This record gives sequence, structure tokens and C-alpha cells, in this order.
Amino acid sequence: MAKSVKKKPTKRTRAKPGKERKPKKVLAKRRMTRARAAPEAAAEPARPSAPLALGPGSAVLDRLFAVVMERRAADPAISHSARLLSRGITKVAQKFGEESVECLIEAVAGNHDAVIAESADVLYHLIVLWAASGVHPEQVWLELKRREGVSGIAEKASRARALPIAFGLETTKIP
Repeated sequence: MAKSVKKKPTKRTRAKPGKERKPKKVLAKRRMTRARAAPEAAAEPARPSAPLALGPGSAVLDRLFAVVMERRAADPAISHSARLLSRGITKVAQKFGEESVECLIEAVAGNHDAVIAESADVLYHLIVLWAASGVHPEQVWLELKRREGVSGIAEKASRARALPIAFGLETTKIP
């Protein structure tokens, strides 16, 4: 979780005649506009992306999954993973949702470093959710590989057609 930084109180002064203060919203908007423009100017050249689940990133997640599975049997008083898993799938899912929302908030606020930190929290809690649900990373990697090279629009459309048929409905719209 990202920690908020307390700002030091500032000395307020009256605006000089003829120089009115700009509202904080206007100033904040200007800062965000400048912040968005700056990274584009100094952008690094695009690197080709690695194939899904074959790079070191998936290995880190695989190791984290192994640690979470190991800690399931640990004392909930000393292991965060054990404590979460002992509370059941509902609590694990709630915690995953909270961390996801925190990540979204930081992304919308434009806090790059906080998005990285919150993303790590989201991935950890997703892995705990997998452990609580009986899902293994290899299953997710295989699904990602299956989707690789398939248009997201086409893949989603195929799922939208299959779902109503599975429920015996005569429509292509998801109920």
C-alpha cells in the first residue's frame, strides 16, 4: 500500500492588488498537463516485448506462488499469507479488490512510483486468491498463451457467443 505524505503547512499570504490567486484546481490541472507532456519528450525507444510467461517476470510470480503455498501451513500470527488464507476466500477476494482499487487510484492520479508499488500488492493478492481458489500459475500462463496472437476483440466475441449457449439462451448478448 502506498503511504500518503503529509505536507508541511505553508504560510498563507494575501494576494497583491491586481494579482489574484488562481484556484488550486487550475494550478493542479496545469501541473498534470506538464507532467503528462514531459515523459513523452524523454521517452525511451520501444523495446520488443518478451513472449508471454517465458521471461523472468513469470519466474518471480511462480516463486511467489510457491512461497504462498508454503505459508498456508504457517502460523497466521507470523505469516500474512497464512492469516489471509485462514480467513477464507471472501476475505482474500475483498483484500484483492481493495488493492486493485488503490492501484487504480494511483494510476488516475498519475503517481508512477505508487502504481508500481500498488501493482506489486495487486499481484501478491492475486496469487493469494489463486491459492485460495485452487488455481495454479501454469493454468493462467497456458490460458494467456492460448490467447496470444488472437485479436482481443475476436477472443471476447467468441466468449460472448459461447456463454448464452452454455445457459441455453437464444441470444448472443450476455444476460
